[in-house]
Amino acid sequence: MVEKTFHVFLDRYLDIWRNCSLAEMKRVIARDYQAREVTDGLVSDFGYEESITGWEKGFEFIKENEAQWGVSKVSVLQIREGEMLAILSATIIINGISLDTANLFFQTFKEDTLGEWKLARSYIEAGIPSENIKSLALK
Repeated sequence: MVEKTFHVFLDRYLDIWRNCSLAEMKRVIARDYQAREVTDGLVSDFGYEESITGWEKGFEFIKENEAQWGVSKVSVLQIREGEMLAILSATIIINGISLDTANLFFQTFKEDTLGEWKLARSYIEAGIPSENIKSLALK
């Protein structure tokens, strides 16, 4: 049951991402969200507010460049009751051409007391050559 409700949520989450809906993204990220991103070996830790700023800039870039998100599920697994991990890859597509790099997201979602899924934690490897990610398959 938990897994089924999560997959429905995850599809909605990916639609929010692809549609660049900042208002909806704000609602699905937990206020105590914690993240770590690694770009070219540099580690950056951030929380909710910084995350929202990042989404806002990313969504603006997509809209200004008439681009789209190429987001794919790599794997989904239940960590424990009410907690799911989604591994996602994301790149930007401009004029039908994907960027040479992509990001790999390890995103942990938790079910809150109201039964709603929220993004609780992320670990992001940024700037991975796209050909390295293409070998990953959905499990």
